[in-house]
Amino acid sequence: MAITTDETKANDDDQVYQKGVKNLCENGVTKVPKKYILPEFDRADIVLQVDLTMPNLKLPVIDFSELRGPNRSEVLKSLTSACEKYGFFQVVNHGIPNNVISSMIDVSARFFELPIEVRSKYMSSDLTAPVRYGTSFNQNKDRVFCWRDFLKLVCHPSQDVLVHWPSYPTDMRRLAVTYAKEIKNLFVMLMEAILESLGLWGATMNKTEEVGKLIKQFQDGSQQMVVNCYPPEPHLTLGMPPHSDYGFLTLLLQDDVEGLQIQYKEKWVAVQPLASSFVVNVGDHLEIFSNGKYRSVLHRVLVNPAKSRISVASLHSLPFNSMVSPSPSLINKANPRRYKDTDFACFLEYISSFEPKRKNFLESRKLL
Repeated sequence: MAITTDETKANDDDQVYQKGVKNLCENGVTKVPKKYILPEFDRADIVLQVDLTMPNLKLPVIDFSELRGPNRSEVLKSLTSACEKYGFFQVVNHGIPNNVISSMIDVSARFFELPIEVRSKYMSSDLTAPVRYGTSFNQNKDRVFCWRDFLKLVCHPSQDVLVHWPSYPTDMRRLAVTYAKEIKNLFVMLMEAILESLGLWGATMNKTEEVGKLIKQFQDGSQQMVVNCYPPEPHLTLGMPPHSDYGFLTLLLQDDVEGLQIQYKEKWVAVQPLASSFVVNVGDHLEIFSNGKYRSVLHRVLVNPAKSRISVASLHSLPFNSMVSPSPSLINKANPRRYKDTDFACFLEYISSFEPKRKNFLESRKLL
């Protein structure tokens, strides 16, 4: 059933909205509640982007298999350019089996098809909970809700958190933990390459104590998977508002429905999904660690008016209790320290008080 705009105050009940947009659709909503409708100025920006039929942005493509061969130095140059110019790139030939990828998309979609009585068991206002089902972007702070439901899964250490993950669909734990382990290994190998691209180690120099310690921290570090569901909706709201991600890297798996946009040269441009690839973006922690050499970039999600969209974002950083600082090797007189130290507790404290949109959190950590 087509969904239009709602100019009435019917069902203007926050308790209803807290159960998510999937629940609204399942209950036969035919009009977008005012709680979700963006102000006209912001809405015009969405319509403008849609109507202009802007060409999709072709992100740099990193062939992961080439990182292991004789062309590694050339791939590292491409990686450096991608992190400096776009803050995003796509990874192909990464070695993760196609059945692991397709199974993760499939079981994610099946989770959101479960009755609300099952999904709602995982609702929590505790931002540190090992599993949390919710809606919007920050539903406790958002003045205008986003047209998105999510399932957040803390992935490490798996032996402690797996028991808390959803037991339905019955194969979800098995498929999701397999995917989580594969994507974590890919993240660690990508970070090894990124550290090399920053000049912290390479073919002519062994890994320093700093690099060795970081790799160990990444292996034992935080990992949170966010499974997103965006039901169809006219262009009156956003799936996610402009924001950056807090970690070192986010690895995004998405189905074939377009929706992700990044801000490039002051314009919003769509990212075309490539089959069996991952979209990778620089997070705030990597911007801090690189002392600004690599920059996190604003991105947002549009909602398709005709098709549902499923994506799985895997956010990675150091362990939750570790401090993220600019690398001493990247600080000198010509490039002085630009950021304060930060950790996950700082981030939680910030989003408990403010709407974590755009790059506001990162701006709060800047020294210069």
